[in-house]
Amino acid sequence: MTIKQRLFWSNIFMILIPAATALLVGAVCIGVFLIALLHGTGIGIRDLDEFEVLCTAITSEIEEKLEQTESLSNIKTVLDQNEMSLQIVSDGRTIYGSGQMEADSAMIEAVRMLDHEATIYHDDTMLYAKRIEAGNRNYIIYLTGVSKAVPSSLDLKSIIAGAIFIVFILVVLSVFLTNRILIRFVWEKIEQPLDLLSQGVHELRDGNLDYRISYDKQDEFLPVCLDFNEMARHLKELVEQQQYQEKSRKELIAGISHDIRSPLTSILAYVEGLLDGVARTPQAQEKYLETIKAKAQDLDHIVAQLFLFSKMELREYQDQKRILRLDQLLQETVMSVREEYGRKGLVIHLDTEPVLWNADPIQVRRILINLLDNSVKYKHKQQGQVWITLRKTEKGICWQIEDDGPDVEYEALSHLFDLFYRADPSRHDSHQSSGLGLAIVKKACEQMNGKVKAVPSQHGGLMIQIDLMKEEEHEQDLDCRG
Repeated sequence: MTIKQRLFWSNIFMILIPAATALLVGAVCIGVFLIALLHGTGIGIRDLDEFEVLCTAITSEIEEKLEQTESLSNIKTVLDQNEMSLQIVSDGRTIYGSGQMEADSAMIEAVRMLDHEATIYHDDTMLYAKRIEAGNRNYIIYLTGVSKAVPSSLDLKSIIAGAIFIVFILVVLSVFLTNRILIRFVWEKIEQPLDLLSQGVHELRDGNLDYRISYDKQDEFLPVCLDFNEMARHLKELVEQQQYQEKSRKELIAGISHDIRSPLTSILAYVEGLLDGVARTPQAQEKYLETIKAKAQDLDHIVAQLFLFSKMELREYQDQKRILRLDQLLQETVMSVREEYGRKGLVIHLDTEPVLWNADPIQVRRILINLLDNSVKYKHKQQGQVWITLRKTEKGICWQIEDDGPDVEYEALSHLFDLFYRADPSRHDSHQSSGLGLAIVKKACEQMNGKVKAVPSQHGGLMIQIDLMKEEEHEQDLDCRG
């Protein structure tokens, strides 16, 4: 049951229970009041006239059976039914008595003064006295009864006031008890999830980002708990991302320091050699200057790569996309660099099919050159081989560049595109690579709505696979191997 439903029934019961209590108590009070009003508050004869009629009938019956007191049982029954007492006195002694009610001495004295022929009434007690003769003997019959007093207006007011007071007290009591029960009925539904949320907040505050709330009740707190778990998951991702960025920042600083120090050291050493006159001949001096120039170009390349990566990281690099023949662009680029890489000992093989694609030609060339540079730097043969293939797929295109250089451990494949990462040991050569090339390739592929991954090459080296997908399907991975 949801909290909304509990509140609804709580409000209903908060009205119904006190109302039902008031109606029940009121009905009981009205019943008592009606009984008191219709039948009086006493037990016995309704009024004096009724008492005299009943006494006259009883006296007549007694006169007929006076000599046979044992036959007065019928009279005793009538006396008991009407809460009356009978006393028959002869010669100053009681010869028959029935009932517990007795008239007080003042009433006895009053009827004696009236020669025992009277009916008197005092308070609620009525006394009937009659003298009769039977068998040459005188008898005095005393009949005593109590009247049913009809409530007076003062009594009615007291009854009504008492009933109202009782109803008020019981209604207040029922409201209090109902309120306590219903508060518990609603609060226990709120307290448990609040405790869970509070515990979750404390866990996150204490650094336990893996904590999740387990709550499966279908109420208003379920989406809150689910949102809390989602927030905890997102917070964990942010913290991990921040830690990763902090680690990357430290690695970036360390990598830049390491990669810049080597060419700077060489430049300083050759400059000092020139200043100290180590290179005495023009040929030696020219060689020193060419080395200084090459190291300065290395520094310029590192700075340019770092600047480009920073712009991509900050999303400040604007692609100049246009529809182009991607296969022709690759062919033109390979033709322009084939001779240069041939001098470096790298043979390039190109196998493409016609492909129209929306891409930035500068980014495409940059990706190809960086991957060729990577193969050149890590080749372990005098003449290395690189195979470039371009194929269309159902969901886009697949572009592969693989070499026959040293292989890479499986655990290192997923880290090759990390900033300043160098696989260890076969491709770890700080003098050859700045560690920025593959990171730039990954950023460029992401800007082209693609994905890049490294897998072992069938030629024994490394294969870089780039999956470029159609715009509506760029989040799906491709596999064009084989």
